[in-house]
Amino acid sequence: MSELTVPVTKNDHFQGPADAPVTMVEYGDYECPYCGQAYYIIKQLQADLGDMLRFVFRNFPLTQIHPDALPAAYAAEAAGLQGKFWEMHDVIYEHQEELEAHNLASFAYLLELDVDRFVKDMNSEAVNKKVYDDFWSGVRSGVNGTPTFFINGKRHEGSYAYQSLRGAIEEAAGQAAKGNKKAEGAGI
Repeated sequence: MSELTVPVTKNDHFQGPADAPVTMVEYGDYECPYCGQAYYIIKQLQADLGDMLRFVFRNFPLTQIHPDALPAAYAAEAAGLQGKFWEMHDVIYEHQEELEAHNLASFAYLLELDVDRFVKDMNSEAVNKKVYDDFWSGVRSGVNGTPTFFINGKRHEGSYAYQSLRGAIEEAAGQAAKGNKKAEGAGI
């Protein structure tokens, strides 16, 4: 089983408590239809599992087959510089068939971003580096397609269907609870 080689840091985008018993990292591509399906499944998992789950998204644009994935990743990161990564992430997945450059700027306008700054940031070295770093962290962790999930640092080998992901999350939560009980018993 593959492991996440680059741990989650403050530079990652996440939703949910930092001390959640389960951290799920997705390597995703904004133009990938499977990631688009997984987006709605993750939203349901977050609603159902609440504070049990911290969700992290990392960019893994497959530019050879999805030409709009890289600009979409830049758009999400540029929005993140104005504090609206997740809002842009959601809008992109909810309008996955409309990822042309003019639409990305329209999304920024709808999210009430400073559009001039957004466009400038999309082309900045900082945004390029963030997407590049995410991508290469995935490569180092053995990611070769999207979506790819890691649950508490271990690659999820099952499908991204709701029941498969939920079962893996609940199993990881159980293992985390056992580990905490052992640590308490050892006086740690």
